[in-house]
Amino acid sequence: MAEENNDKQTQAGDEKPTDQKVSSDLEQVKIMAALAYVGILFFLPLVTHPNSSFGKFHANQGLLLLITGIAINTVGSIIPFIGWFIILPLGWLFTFVLFVMGIVNALGLKKKRLPVIGGFDLIK
Repeated sequence: MAEENNDKQTQAGDEKPTDQKVSSDLEQVKIMAALAYVGILFFLPLVTHPNSSFGKFHANQGLLLLITGIAINTVGSIIPFIGWFIILPLGWLFTFVLFVMGIVNALGLKKKRLPVIGGFDLIK
């Protein structure tokens, strides 16, 4: 009888975070981190999960990718012929590969820096 009362008190009283709630939060952070690589949406993990180091990491990587894309487009557009036919296509391919790598890392719950550009920390 005492065990039944004890079981009822723990069921009704303390609500500990369930595995389902933790997994749901992790899924949301994971999706927001992946969306951080889609251009201007780099800020989404910062807004939706401001205390998540995982979200901040991928927001930083997404911002670096956005800046790289803007720089490549600017330089490639200014320089005639070489920029148009060499810099832009290779730059777009480079940023696309980094884009895919970033999304794969975010969805795989990895905090892995992007090659070449990922070493900078603009968002801390």
